[in-house]
Amino acid sequence: MTIREFKMPDVGEGLTEAEILKWYVQPGDTVTDGQVVCEVETAKAAVELPIPFDGVVHALLFEEGVTVDVGQVIISVETGPAGGDEAPAGSEAAAPAAPAAAAAPAEEEPVAEGRQPVLVGYGVSTASTKRRPRKAPAAAQNGTAPAAPAVVPAQPAPAAAAPQNGTAYANGNGTAQPTAERPLAKPPVRKLAKDLGIDLAAVVPTGDGGVVTREDVHAAAAAAITPQAPAPAAAPAPVAAVVPAPAETAPAVPATARETRIPVKGVRKVTAQAMVNSAFTAPHVTEFITLDVTRTMKLVQELKEDPDLAGLRINPLLLIAKAVLVAVRRNPEVNASWDEAAQEIVLKHYVNLGIAAATPRGLIVPNIKDAHAKTLAELSTGLSDLVATARDGKTSPADMQNGTLTITNVGVFGVDTGTPILNPGESAILAVGAIKLQPWVHKGKVKPRQVTTLALSFDHRLIDGELGSRFLADIAAVLEHPRRLVTWS
Repeated sequence: MTIREFKMPDVGEGLTEAEILKWYVQPGDTVTDGQVVCEVETAKAAVELPIPFDGVVHALLFEEGVTVDVGQVIISVETGPAGGDEAPAGSEAAAPAAPAAAAAPAEEEPVAEGRQPVLVGYGVSTASTKRRPRKAPAAAQNGTAPAAPAVVPAQPAPAAAAPQNGTAYANGNGTAQPTAERPLAKPPVRKLAKDLGIDLAAVVPTGDGGVVTREDVHAAAAAAITPQAPAPAAAPAPVAAVVPAPAETAPAVPATARETRIPVKGVRKVTAQAMVNSAFTAPHVTEFITLDVTRTMKLVQELKEDPDLAGLRINPLLLIAKAVLVAVRRNPEVNASWDEAAQEIVLKHYVNLGIAAATPRGLIVPNIKDAHAKTLAELSTGLSDLVATARDGKTSPADMQNGTLTITNVGVFGVDTGTPILNPGESAILAVGAIKLQPWVHKGKVKPRQVTTLALSFDHRLIDGELGSRFLADIAAVLEHPRRLVTWS
């Protein structure tokens, strides 16, 4: 048998790291070529990773919740004699190691130079010759930890604790952490216990199979602060609780906590970096216009009753998107990007229309490819698919690349409008405010009308005040008189 290694691929054209959200396999499981083995979170999307060969899972090198650099080995698989060519000749990777090696310094074995396994849509990268720590043995291949006295590692344990499946995980200093018998608990529960200063070994488990639950930890924390409770290492409650990423369920914050610290990673980290780069690279200008959209709202209701559009989601955002596309056709110069390296303006003859979407992992901006060429029905389908995919956390990196213009509908939160920051690489972004019934002068009389405010931010290197004003005015003109969707098309 030989050991083949699967490395974290670049699933987003230039990404440098990804967080392992969930493992779908454990040591001892049989896997086949193309089988999904884990889910990872990249810059702004959750992606399932398939393994590119057959075999039996030998080891998982990282826990759930750990951020891994692209190119690092995340899983090793035992394959047959005809398995891969990545294991070097004479490698001892497939041979069982002596139990005493668990407490000895980790040996190193070479990883043959070769090509990174190719996944569909992930591209190809070349892996240089590296040396990795050998997995510590003494873990049963059936994924259960044998009953044995606790093993004290020779070096300090890494921040991420080893899982309860009997697998040893590589730590950051190039050594292997031996597996020791300890209470069963999921990583978020371990983190909660650490934040509350609770020793899991002293917690009475109530979960299936003797697993410690969140409720068990909270019960232990409550008992620790009661007067009659014993006081072994009774540390005061922390003043700052650390909560997981937005994708996780945040633990309860102690009543005495004065601060909460949230790790900046995943979507929030990448979004923050992108917004800073955009704000301090492109000179932003924002213009506003308040308009009467009563006719557009009436058209929305009429389209909902149109049998030809039955089953489609018809809403104001659909007609706003269509108005933006009509305005782009009348002002094509707004649909451009700035090439700093070449000192050129790149005029786009297509519109990949971005729609800002709030998700549990944070704000993302997927875009509808070639929106300019779509009918109203096709645009409706594209919007529905985009929103559904984003909410499910299944938006792919490709869906968020190469956008040209963006719409952000802040009106759904009840606000009038805002000053949006450009999505990096794009020329303009339109913020749509809440549509409210307001007094409005209509045909010489003050009447209640449906009114909203639009805010257009644009890159002043590409779009001057005149062009930006014309573009925004055209969007408003279409929404005030939606028949122009036909006459101007």
